[in-house]
Amino acid sequence: MSNDVKTSFFDKQMTRRQFLKISGKSIAGLTVSATMLSLFGCSQREIENEQVATWALPQGLLVVNTAKCTGCERCEHNCTLVNDGEISTYVSRVKVSRNLHIHGKEGMYNSSFTYYPDTCRQCKDPACGNACPQKAIIANGQGTRVVDESKCVGCGACVEACPWHMPAVNPETNKSSKCIACGACAAGCPSGALAIIPWDEVTAAAQAIV
Repeated sequence: MSNDVKTSFFDKQMTRRQFLKISGKSIAGLTVSATMLSLFGCSQREIENEQVATWALPQGLLVVNTAKCTGCERCEHNCTLVNDGEISTYVSRVKVSRNLHIHGKEGMYNSSFTYYPDTCRQCKDPACGNACPQKAIIANGQGTRVVDESKCVGCGACVEACPWHMPAVNPETNKSSKCIACGACAAGCPSGALAIIPWDEVTAAAQAIV
């Protein structure tokens, strides 16, 4: 892979990770404002520098604070230990290592040391599920889109279709995997870069700033 391609991939990830802007956009019926994020441990500087992103999960609001990420990859390890019984950054449903090891323009490994946790957005209209020829990506009882391994043939169509390339095909099982919103990544994050705020706390925070 050429350095230009690697740089393009890095730039794409950095821009797409801010799919939800902090200023006044709505998520799950709530407005995630800077004031609200400050109640969840995000500083004004981090918010202004667009180092904070949010994802809506069934159990709560996932807050990703890139300023706190140390690149330790603990989230990837916990994810695969819980879901696969092994440690594998490649099949992890949360991605850090691929951002850490992307080459810069001079061919050096990510000389700016910019890394951040990235995971499935649980899209309302999922490109991964739409592209699957076997209809193996379905919504479970909580509304989380998961892979039905009994249908998956490991073709990789979901990986290519996802704008963020979040699914991964396990080369040993030949089955695709994606985030199931289990929360193992956030539970084991030592720096607080990943946190899941329960919806009752999100609601309480919204009411507190009205």
